[in-house]
Amino acid sequence: MIALIQRVSVARVTVDGAVAGAIGPGLLAFIAVQPDDQPATAARLAERVLTYRVFSDAEGRMNKSLLDEGLALLAVPQFTLAANTRKGTRASFTGAAAPELGRELFDQFVVECTKRLPAVETGRFGTHMKVSLENDGPVTFWLEA
Repeated sequence: MIALIQRVSVARVTVDGAVAGAIGPGLLAFIAVQPDDQPATAARLAERVLTYRVFSDAEGRMNKSLLDEGLALLAVPQFTLAANTRKGTRASFTGAAAPELGRELFDQFVVECTKRLPAVETGRFGTHMKVSLENDGPVTFWLEA
C-alpha cells in the first residue's frame, strides 16, 4: 500500500457538490492499494501514517506525529498512486489492486486509524472527488507498507 501524506492547515473532499469529508489542521493522506496487499499491510500503513513525524516540536524540528498532536486525518482513496509511469505518455494501472480489494483494504486502513485517532474523515471510494487543501510547509511524504 502507498500513502502520499501532506501536512495541511485545512483540507476537504467534495462529491457531486457535497462535502464528503473535511478537516482543519492535520494530515491529508491519499491511499493506494496494490494487488499483493493484505489486511496486515493496511494496519502497518495506518501505523506509519499516524506516527510519522511531520509536525514541529518547540525547536521547530519535525519530531511530532499526528497522534502526538491529536490532530485530524482526511483519508482519500487514490488508485492512480499505484500507476506505472515509466514508459510512454499514458499510465498503466496494472500496479493498482482490483476495485474490490482496493475498497476492502482502504476501509481496513480507515478502521485501523479510527481505533487510535478520533478525528478521521474520508473521501468516497469509486467516485469522482474534488480535493482542496492548504499544504502547510509545504510538507509532503510518500510512505509505503
